[in-house]
Amino acid sequence: MFDRSKKGERALLLQAQAPGQHDAALLEEFAELARSAGATVVGNLAARLDRPNPRYFVGTGKAEELKALRVALDADLILVNHALSPVQERNLEKLTECRVVDRTGLILDIFAQRARSHEGKLQVELAQLKHMSTRLVRGWTHLERQRGGAIGLRGPGETQLEIDRRLLAVRVKQLQKRLDKVEVQRNQARRSRERSALPVVALVGYTNAGKSTLFNAMTGAGVYAADQLFATLDPTLRRIDGLACGPIVLADTVGFIRELPHDLVAAFRSTLAEAREADLLLHVIDASDPERDTRVADVEGVLAEIGASDLPQVLVYNKIDRLESDVPRVDHPDRDGPLRVWTSAR
Repeated sequence: MFDRSKKGERALLLQAQAPGQHDAALLEEFAELARSAGATVVGNLAARLDRPNPRYFVGTGKAEELKALRVALDADLILVNHALSPVQERNLEKLTECRVVDRTGLILDIFAQRARSHEGKLQVELAQLKHMSTRLVRGWTHLERQRGGAIGLRGPGETQLEIDRRLLAVRVKQLQKRLDKVEVQRNQARRSRERSALPVVALVGYTNAGKSTLFNAMTGAGVYAADQLFATLDPTLRRIDGLACGPIVLADTVGFIRELPHDLVAAFRSTLAEAREADLLLHVIDASDPERDTRVADVEGVLAEIGASDLPQVLVYNKIDRLESDVPRVDHPDRDGPLRVWTSAR
C-alpha cells in the first residue's frame, strides 16, 4: 500500500450531482468546510451521478479522471462531498494513491480541532471511533494473520483486524461510560435550574449564522466567535437579568449543517439536550445568505431528529447589516407563525 500523506493541505474536491443539477451553493459550502479543516482547495471535479457506483462511488471513467487531476494538481488529499462506504473509500485510495476523506470524516475532523471542553473532546472521539470502526478493512499490510497455539492447536490465530476491533470496542465503552457520567452532572445542573424556575432560551441555527456573536451581544460572555463553520462546539450558558419577563438562562449551542453525521448527533446528545429541553428556541438565520430558506429547512430537520421540533421558536434574522434594508424590525405573525426579528448582532 501507499504511504498516507500526513500533510493534508492541498485538497481536491469531488462533488457528485444528479443529472441536470448544478448547485453552486453546495460546492461553495463544501469548499468552506475544507478550508475550515485547514486545507487549501486546489481544484474541484463535478461528477454526474444517477446512482452511486458500488466500487468507486463515481463511474470508472470519472474515477480515472479524478486520478489524473490529482496528479496534475499535486493534491495530497481528496475530499468527497458525500458519505462513502468503507469499500468505496479504500478503492478510491488505491486507484488515486492518495488519502480520501468523505463528508462525514471531514466534519468529524473539524469537530476534533474545535472541541475545547472535556465533554466535547469525549463526544468527538466517540463519534470518530464509531466512524473508524467501519473502516477497519483489509487494506493495510499489518492486518495479517498471526500464527499461534501449541502442538496440535496451531491455527490461524486472531487476526490483527480482530484485535483492532476489540480494542476499539473497549475504548468506545470507556468513552460512553465517561459521557454518561457527564450527562448525569448536566442533568443535575438542569434540574437545579428547573427548581429555581428560570426559563431556558436556546440559540440554535445553521453553522456560521452568528449565534455566538449574538450570544456575546446579549450576555457579554466573550465566547469565541469567528466567520467560519463550527467556530464553537461547546455549549455555554449565562443568566440574563433585567428583562421585563424576569431572569432567564440563555444557552449557546453547536451549529447545525445539512447531512450532519448521525454518529455525531448521537455523541452530542447531552449538548443538544440544551436545545431539546429549552422553553424557547431563538432560531438564528443568516439573513444575507441566498440559501437561507434551505438552511432553515436543514435546521428544522435536525431539530426534528433530536425531538425539539415542537418547541416554540422566534426566528432571528441576523446580519441585516449586509442587506440593503438594514433597519432592525419585528414582524408579528398573522396567525400561528413564529415571531420574526430582523437585527444585526454586531
